[in-house]
Amino acid sequence: MRAAAPTLMLLAVLAGCDDMTHQPRQKTYSPEVGPAQVPAGTVEYDKQPETAPPLTLALIQRGQEQFRIFCTPCHSELGDGNGMIVQRGFPHPPSYHSEVLREASTQHFYDVITNGFGVMYSFSARVQPADRWAIASYIRALQRSQRTSVAELPPEQRTLLP
Repeated sequence: MRAAAPTLMLLAVLAGCDDMTHQPRQKTYSPEVGPAQVPAGTVEYDKQPETAPPLTLALIQRGQEQFRIFCTPCHSELGDGNGMIVQRGFPHPPSYHSEVLREASTQHFYDVITNGFGVMYSFSARVQPADRWAIASYIRALQRSQRTSVAELPPEQRTLLP
């Protein structure tokens, strides 16, 4: 009787199996399948990537607005990488004021916003290309604001200094 129990169990399991060669399947090119996901940063054939707009005060102000929305939680208002999320234990992003990032091109910041870098994920689905350029321009202004010498200031602003 004990030898029959495993045999009966095996027969019950095998009886539950059907012929797997006749399974319903989707047609490969049917309209229900839908388009494939396009990777972030992909440029369509014969289409040029978004070019940088001319640098204007309005562009920098738009960049500041978008930077405060999307970047400040990690990078902080100063761009030193000590945002509120970092203070809660998230990995520390690099400071925009480091030598490496001061020498990086503006295109680099645009590309990082588009594709992500390291722990930072892509913001291409959240930030439009024009706003990415605005943020990249604001980062440049932020970097400049922390490293400008008195000699580089216009005379009217030098008189305001203590």
